[in-house]
Amino acid sequence: MSAPPAPHVPDPVTRHPRPPLPDQEQEPPGSTEEMVPRPDHGEDSYQGHDVLMGRAAVVTGGDSGIGRAVCVAFAREGADIVFTHLPEEKEEADETTRLIRQAGRRALAVACDIREEAQCDALIDRAVAELGRLDILVNNAAYQMSQPDGIEAITTEQFDRVMKTNLYGMFWLTRRALAHIPRGGSVINTASVQGYQPSPHLLDYAMTKSAIISFTHGLAQMVAERGIRVNAVAPGPVWTPLIPATMPDTTKFGEQAPLGRPAQPAEMAPAYVFLASPQAGYITGEILNATGGTPLP
Repeated sequence: MSAPPAPHVPDPVTRHPRPPLPDQEQEPPGSTEEMVPRPDHGEDSYQGHDVLMGRAAVVTGGDSGIGRAVCVAFAREGADIVFTHLPEEKEEADETTRLIRQAGRRALAVACDIREEAQCDALIDRAVAELGRLDILVNNAAYQMSQPDGIEAITTEQFDRVMKTNLYGMFWLTRRALAHIPRGGSVINTASVQGYQPSPHLLDYAMTKSAIISFTHGLAQMVAERGIRVNAVAPGPVWTPLIPATMPDTTKFGEQAPLGRPAQPAEMAPAYVFLASPQAGYITGEILNATGGTPLP
């Protein structure tokens, strides 16, 4: 008796577009709809298995990119979600809201500048009031701006924006959220390959990603006895609106990865689902590297 045919498994090298990509440039924060090719957030592919059923999550930067993919995956796994966006990203946020509700879960999009401590505190308080609980915090929102002309080109204004978006906001949100996250809950931060292998033109951004790794390691030990897990995902190159909005040349983006292409946001989401799930119950203080083959510590 012959064995049944094996299920089709996509080739990780060819399943998504490879460089050269069309050269494109956008004004920050960038638009998903204007990107070529359009990023894949798992809209047509992610299948949930109810591993987060009944949970409540806050996801920063959920309007597009990795944040939207995480929102889609969390919703299809059964979680209700509050997510942040900038005021100018409302149209993007509306699409994320639609996708969450399409999965049958509650969605609340909040225009929030996480560079402001008061707005961070208000966000957490509103999430708890709206959803009745808070189980998962995903610190994902970030800002970068390529400066190939050296440190002299990094203005104090840019440096301040990068630090406050990537570090201050994460700190303030986590500090407020930990008062509400119960035993079994988790904090998941977005680090980066840049935290280990910094590109010179992203000096200030890379600094913050190294700090996020340290924050994850330290906080995990601090709250372990409270039954709260803290982990991070370290993506490699990912095709999000941040790329055409902040990089001078997109044609070769991602070709340095051993898989030879940038990741799609949908390929990052399963890492966040796993780290938030009960199946990861003994995993804390870890950095899950999702780099397309680039070796990291």
